[in-house]
Formats: sequence, structure tokens, C-alpha cells
Amino acid sequence: MADTDDNQQQPEEQQNEQNQQQEAQGHQPNQTIIGFMSANKVDAALWGTRMFTVISTILFIIPIFGGNSYSFYQRALISNAATSALRLHQRVPHFQLNREFFSMLFMEDSAHYLFFSLIFITSYPMTMALVPVFLFGLLHSVSYTKKLLDIMGPNSQQLLRNLIAKLQLQQANILRFIACNEIFLMPATVIMIFSGSGSLLMPFLYYRFLSLRYASRRNPYSRALFYELRVTAEHFSNMPQCPAFLRNLVFKAIGYINRLAPATTPAQ
Repeated sequence: MADTDDNQQQPEEQQNEQNQQQEAQGHQPNQTIIGFMSANKVDAALWGTRMFTVISTILFIIPIFGGNSYSFYQRALISNAATSALRLHQRVPHFQLNREFFSMLFMEDSAHYLFFSLIFITSYPMTMALVPVFLFGLLHSVSYTKKLLDIMGPNSQQLLRNLIAKLQLQQANILRFIACNEIFLMPATVIMIFSGSGSLLMPFLYYRFLSLRYASRRNPYSRALFYELRVTAEHFSNMPQCPAFLRNLVFKAIGYINRLAPATTPAQ
């Protein structure tokens, strides 16, 4: 009888050991992900704020759960401002109260979008204002998500991996679209004044943001889009079908914009 009890207990003990091993294997990726995020707290916080920006923008455009759409608009810009502040902390960690430091600070793309969030956070809700923060948040958050998937295993979440890969293939086109959106937001801020939805100060503040984007050392897309728009405008203006008054108006506008364009510095 004792032998029979021992034989019955051995399979039960083996089964318990196997269950414990399976549970340990099941929890191991989660523990590794938590450890990875704990070791890179700022990057994990950036991922969280970017995801919050993406979700808030979606809820502003598609009010699935109802609520005040303006609150989602503000949340998206606030979380983008938090993302930009964290990135500035990474890029320029040592604060100094002098002219050189602030000159270096405003060369950073993160400072540009911190300024951008402050411009639009109290304005009338504009979908165009959320497009760049949504797309930047999406591009950067999927890059971090891919790192988390790699920790989980090379074959984990294949559907999500395929979506991330397709999105990253379109990164250059997305960045060009963001630059185009930034440019056409300038006349939109002027139109908002005449519609009674914007302040007189907004176009001047946004011009400063756009000039910072044009002079950016790390983002050449704004300059490239301005050049392409100029070439396109000149091409249509030189066509025989274009009226003379319109041709003169286009060339005067091009000359005026060229005078407003800031000096650029080479990328480092």
C-alpha cells in the first residue's frame, strides 16, 4: 500500500513541477519587459506619453466613448508637451542660465514641439494641429514597442510586427506629410483670425515655430517641402495659360517668403 501511495504521489509531484515551470516560463517575458522598462525609465515614460498622445488624438477625432472632445484635444497636446520636455531632458540635461544654452536649446526638435504645444493648447480645437503630434507619437512609440516584442521573443505577435514593419517602411513619406502639414498650418492660423477662432498673436508665434522647423539641423523635410512647393509654384506661374496678374502675385509671394526664411546651419 505504501508503494502504491508513493507511485501516486510521484506523478502528482512531477505534474506540479511541470505546472510551476510553465508558469515561470509564462511570466518570464513579462518580468523581462518590466526589468527592461525599469532599467530605462525615461524611455518607458516617453513611450507612455506618446501612446497617450496617440490615444487622445483618436478619441478627439472619433469620440467612441463620448465626453468633451476639447478635453481630449488638450490632453493630446499636454502629453506631447510632456514628451518634448522629457526628450529635452535627455538631449540637454544640464541647465544653464545663459544665451548660449538657450540658443542650443531651441536648436532641438523637442523644443520646437514643446513650443508648438504651448501655442495650440488653449486655442480653438484644430485637427490639423494634432496631426503632427499624433504621427510623431505613433512613429516613436512603435519603435519602442518593437523592442518590447523582441524581448518577448522573435516570433511573438506576428500581426503586430507586420503592422509595425509596414509603418516603418512609410516613415519618410510620413515625415514629409508632417512637414507639409506644418507649412499649411501657417495660413490656417491666419484664417482662424478672420473666423473669430484665433488670436492675433497666434500667426506670429506660429511663424516663429515654422522658422525653427525650417532651420532644424536634424529634420530636413521642412526645407525640402518649401523648395518643392516653390518649384511647383514657379512652374505653374510660367505656363502660358497663367494670367499675368496671378504670375506677378505668385513671384511676389515667393520673394516675400524667401525674405522671411531664416538662415540655416549644417547638420551635426
